[in-house]
Amino acid sequence: MDEVGLRAASRQDQDRVLQGRKTARLVRVHVVHLSRLHVPGSQRAEQARGELHQFLPAISKEALKKISREVRSWRRHMRIHLTFHELARRINPIVRGWIQYYGVYYRTSLFSLLQRINSYLVRWIRKKYRRFRTYKKLLVCWKRITRQHPRLFAHWATTSAF
Repeated sequence: MDEVGLRAASRQDQDRVLQGRKTARLVRVHVVHLSRLHVPGSQRAEQARGELHQFLPAISKEALKKISREVRSWRRHMRIHLTFHELARRINPIVRGWIQYYGVYYRTSLFSLLQRINSYLVRWIRKKYRRFRTYKKLLVCWKRITRQHPRLFAHWATTSAF
């Protein structure tokens, strides 16, 4: 593996335990494993089942920041020479992979990221088409596009809000 530049990751590289808030009965702990943040579930659910721990895997803050930096680096709102279908062809494989990896268990943790991608698409519409620079006309256009082509972008199945 060293020949091709790969190394085996140890458990210390993959797992981190973050101290969470303390409640009256137990200490809440957040665990980060492979860029997924395992946040504690509700205490009532734990008490109802008689369990002590329940964790919901979600995207970690560090991974969300890294992905947000990558989305910003695309500068899609500046690519006004592209069409909607060309934008979708470039964005969809990447966003679909993020949704499949990070959104398996706790998809709502990705909403802020997906809405940010939609806001970049809205900025792209405003720059490409002068007639949609006012908010009312833009909103009508956005609703029409998301209604006519609901599967054009992979993340529109999750949210089409901006």
